[in-house]
Amino acid sequence: MVRAAEGPARTSVWLDGKAARRSGGGRAGQPSGLDRDRITEVTVRLLDAEGLARFSMRRLAAELNVTAMSVYWYVDTKDDLLELALDAAFAELGLPAPEADGDDWRDQLRMLAGEYRTLLVRHPWVSPLAGTYLNIGPHSQAFSRAVQRVLRRTGLPARGLTGAIAAVFQFVYGFGTIEGHFIARCTDAGMTQDAYFQHAMSAVGAAPEAAEFIQESADMMEARGGGTVEEMRERDFDFALELLVAGIEAMVETHPGGAGNGAINHQPPAAATATEQNPPSS
Repeated sequence: MVRAAEGPARTSVWLDGKAARRSGGGRAGQPSGLDRDRITEVTVRLLDAEGLARFSMRRLAAELNVTAMSVYWYVDTKDDLLELALDAAFAELGLPAPEADGDDWRDQLRMLAGEYRTLLVRHPWVSPLAGTYLNIGPHSQAFSRAVQRVLRRTGLPARGLTGAIAAVFQFVYGFGTIEGHFIARCTDAGMTQDAYFQHAMSAVGAAPEAAEFIQESADMMEARGGGTVEEMRERDFDFALELLVAGIEAMVETHPGGAGNGAINHQPPAAATATEQNPPSS
């Protein structure tokens, strides 16, 4: 096949129309009850249970109790299926209803940031996939539209909207990614988050070269407050998010004029994050 002569190679399941095909029942002889939605649902479940590194089409077929060739009737490649699973995860996000546009944008932004963080923690495989694939499926786009509706009501000039989206949701992407992977690491180690944290801090404290750093950080850690790892993390997330909200408010005061109708980038927040995190892959 001379693909280059026919046009550019496909870079996403969403770009060549294949995402809209083969979504129904299979041809004669295919297992009853098998369709693309079912395959995607089981893929998400396997990724949650076993992780991205262990996922394979052979493992998926075994879970579905079908042959691998039966799965390939509905999806062309493993990459296509992972893109579908990524968008299926975004379907779990709670979004403000369009008719709620009169509500306080600050509360809605906090809600969207919290939803995105929860998604990244619940599905640790989402963050690497968002950094690998284009992530422009319908559910990701719905999230993007909700974010844009909220940010347009902040009063920021149009030229600043994509920067505000990047500031908030790239922060959440990083925070949620580290949180999700830390929890997964604790689970793999068979330890609670608090026990794992104390073990790590003890190891750091025992290193002579870390003594100065620990002494310099003592007042900051004391002011942060104690409690469990989850409690400390919640305080950090809430404070960081409030810094961003306050920053938006301050920018509105110093750059009046409103969002207007200026051109903005319609890339979904998660895809924008992926572009920054992993430009060559996106």
